[in-house]
Amino acid sequence: MTAIEGWLEGGGALCTGQEHIENVDTEFFDLSNLRPDYNVYKAVYSLAYALNDMLHCKPGTGPFRGHSCATLQTMEPWQLIHYLQNVNFTTPFGDQVSFDENGDALPIYDVMNWLHLPDGQIKVQNVGEVKRSGFKSEELTIDEDKILECTSCPEDFWSNPQNDHCVLKKTEFLSYHEPLGICLTTASLLGTFICAVVLGIFFYHRRTPMVRANNSELSFLLLVSLKLCFLCSLLFIGRPRVWTCQLRHAAFGISFVLCVSCILVKTMVVLAVFKASKPGGGTILKWFGSMQQRGTVLALTCIQAGICTAWLVSSSPAPHKNMQYQNDKIVYECAVGSTIGFAVLLGYIGVLAVLSFLLAFLARNLPDNFNEARLITFSMLSFCAVWAAFVPAYVNSPGKYADAVEVFAILASSFGLLVALFGPKCYIILLKPERNTKKAIMGRLTINE
Repeated sequence: MTAIEGWLEGGGALCTGQEHIENVDTEFFDLSNLRPDYNVYKAVYSLAYALNDMLHCKPGTGPFRGHSCATLQTMEPWQLIHYLQNVNFTTPFGDQVSFDENGDALPIYDVMNWLHLPDGQIKVQNVGEVKRSGFKSEELTIDEDKILECTSCPEDFWSNPQNDHCVLKKTEFLSYHEPLGICLTTASLLGTFICAVVLGIFFYHRRTPMVRANNSELSFLLLVSLKLCFLCSLLFIGRPRVWTCQLRHAAFGISFVLCVSCILVKTMVVLAVFKASKPGGGTILKWFGSMQQRGTVLALTCIQAGICTAWLVSSSPAPHKNMQYQNDKIVYECAVGSTIGFAVLLGYIGVLAVLSFLLAFLARNLPDNFNEARLITFSMLSFCAVWAAFVPAYVNSPGKYADAVEVFAILASSFGLLVALFGPKCYIILLKPERNTKKAIMGRLTINE
């Protein structure tokens, strides 16, 4: 039975000559992958070269026993393999075809470059090859003109989504133009304005018993220091500069120490006046005169100024580009320089605040005409609570939110002191003038300042 008869018996059909080759579904016509076809091509040509060498063998000079040659009629497979091992030719595409001592074809590996196209597809491009010669040496060939060249973007730039050019990284800092910055700026200016209004009220009514009984000089100084506290929060908003980084914590630390020092001295004066009202206590007031009060506030503030100076000289805060937070974003922040310096600055404010709270707490039950100690107790309690909550919130806040937390703590504590210490007094001065008399202040009336 011939092959054609077997094909027909198996259900095959003869060609009519009217078939279209485009409609034939076979792997040999799949143009999307020509590698198998190319291998078949090289195999056929290898056999052709081997047979050609065998047919050109001259009797008496052959490679086999007795220098014989092989013929097509008597050829054995091992004889053909002998000639295959010696095949060495180059295809029209530049590929060298040869075999090793085991009859295996020498491998050729393509070096492929994977390209990510803008439409999301991936294109594989041949940019070189690795091949082994008959001497077992490997040769790498790279066509550099076919590579997509990759270069690193500069420090302030980031690769675009298509990875074909560099774009400027986004910058992040607490800005005056964003809602958070606008709210904090408004609160700061509002607090400054309220301080100015209260200062005007106290100055206008400076000769009244309420203002004079509450140590008007320290009250004026306290209002000025609170105004500075509100204003120093503005240094934390906006792009960090060298001068803002150096000034923000120094201004904040000195302003708050000046404020807390005034409160501490006021509390000490309250206790001294009460002690002086008892028999044999008259001499204690000479230690708390106007000069002594101003000197104490100045000395306590100078200590903080010395801490800030040492901090700025040894390890000054400076602007810092934080690129570790997000790869495609630059977070501008002020590096504190010395963490110890920052901790000492905050710690000194905390010591004065706690001392003021303890003294005011001891004096909270004094007679009503010295009732300012109750207001100081409440104000310092809120002050300490705000700054105790500030530390963990500041440490765990990333980027610009760390500055926002610090500004919020400054504003919250400043508003707490302003409302607690001066709210009740302004209420009496403006709305209850009948209680702003010497008789009411020195009498036994219950005065809720």
